[in-house]
Amino acid sequence: MSLQLSSTTSKGFLGVAELRRRAVTRLARIGEGAAERERQRELPHRQIRELAEDRLLTWRIPQAYGGSGASVREVVQFVVDLAAVDSNVAQALRPSFSFIEGLLVRGSEEERERWFPRYLAGEVFGNAGWEIGGANGAISARIVREGDHYRASGSKFYSTGSLYADWVSAVALDENEQPVSFILPRDREGLVLLDDFDAMGQRLTASGTTELNDVLVHAHELRTRPNEEGQRSIVTPFLQLFLAAVEAGIARNALNDAVSFARDHARPIKHSSASRSVDDPYVELAVGEISARAFAAEALVLRAADSIDAAWAEGLSQEAVTRASVDVAQTQYLAVESALKASELLFDVGGASTTGRGHNLDRHWRNARTVANHNPRHWKAAAVGAWRLKGTEPPNSGLF
Repeated sequence: MSLQLSSTTSKGFLGVAELRRRAVTRLARIGEGAAERERQRELPHRQIRELAEDRLLTWRIPQAYGGSGASVREVVQFVVDLAAVDSNVAQALRPSFSFIEGLLVRGSEEERERWFPRYLAGEVFGNAGWEIGGANGAISARIVREGDHYRASGSKFYSTGSLYADWVSAVALDENEQPVSFILPRDREGLVLLDDFDAMGQRLTASGTTELNDVLVHAHELRTRPNEEGQRSIVTPFLQLFLAAVEAGIARNALNDAVSFARDHARPIKHSSASRSVDDPYVELAVGEISARAFAAEALVLRAADSIDAAWAEGLSQEAVTRASVDVAQTQYLAVESALKASELLFDVGGASTTGRGHNLDRHWRNARTVANHNPRHWKAAAVGAWRLKGTEPPNSGLF
């Protein structure tokens, strides 16, 4: 079935080169005031909306549907670049990129024809899947049939990006205790989004509470869920790599701030051999190590992206998907370490003035630490070790 392109799509095909050009311009603007936004906790509504309007969420949409058909490597490079100017904005858009990957892997033709034009029109997608108060991954929200429609009730947390979204996806259990996925317009009565996320880092990701208060769900708003018991999905390593890309961006952002601070603010200590901080050998050492760690994190992220692209090229065989999952797990482990260390070393380029709240340099460590806490990275390393030593398959879970 061919797609009847929307009026927005018909404005013209945007290839990868044009998206890159737009990204350079837009990211420079997002970087302006990002540290102050984080310090004042000003949610980046405008910045996210402008990214969507520039079609910078549509990299992976196939050309047949009006997108650029970019590779995983190309979109992951964009995520790193975005996180390097504002890691909050990057993570807040993870559900939007996730939804596209899901449609590519398991979406029906009807779903693709419905949702891809909305992306191309500049719409944003949020997530309200996770809950707190029970076992990790447990669902207590409920959805019940009511004639030709449904009603959903429950409370979700870690609703990343939903305050910025036009559409919010959620999951609840039906009368048979089976999970049901659905997606709702942001303004649906009974759908309440709260700005109550209070983590020490990534404070602008809008990852707070979503309340489903007997909210109406139409039959066409239900989403296809895969029936792949025991099968590993390529979407999961993509989502995990997205977090590693955010970490790599944080490391680069810390490097940029280290260089700027050493050049413009720092002064050498009294017994330094240098008259300028940029000539102090220990400042040079600190900046050099930060640079190496940022470089390594980004290189690892792009190498893992190549593994995901390779899995696509091999028809998403389980062997190829497992290799990609292992590569992503290794990447996450070291990307987290690199971002945390780079963010700590930043304080070695100057004295006590580096801790001034006006500079807000601590945001890099806080953000890196908060992103790292999404998954227990030591479990990832152990799983990779078991795979290397004994051929033990990594878990088929949200962590791999």
